[in-house]
Amino acid sequence: MKSLLAALALTTALTLPSIASARPVTLTTTLKDYGGNGAYVALYVTDATGAYAGSLWMAGGKSKYYQHLSDWYRATNGNRAEIDGITGASVGAGRTLKITLDLADALFDAGYELHIDAAVEDMRDSPNEVAVPLTSAGAGKATRGRRYIDSFSYNF
Repeated sequence: MKSLLAALALTTALTLPSIASARPVTLTTTLKDYGGNGAYVALYVTDATGAYAGSLWMAGGKSKYYQHLSDWYRATNGNRAEIDGITGASVGAGRTLKITLDLADALFDAGYELHIDAAVEDMRDSPNEVAVPLTSAGAGKATRGRRYIDSFSYNF
């Protein structure tokens, strides 16, 4: 029940920042075939000033590895409550993580950015692997990652 309430609180914070309507947005992250263990991936949003606004998804279930998602970890002070109810399994090399979330219309075209940190056991961490502005024009356009992510896109 606690996880459900935390997830609802987070969803409300990101979907209703100005009592606006929300829309389903599909986030698609495809990993490169890097030849290692499954990747831990944190998807989170910052506002126009670069301040942390909230977490959208965490792929990877063992909290002892969250510190390797260093930009996300620093922004949240490692607070696991930020991801209660919004976690899934790590993502294998060459695999695709596809999630659909309701995001507030107010997050788009207002200076918000979506960030992805990635980390793989026994390999280098990749903070800020992807950073894309949340814009209507950016929907459907693929962005390449720096190390583990082959492509990321979002669609309405």
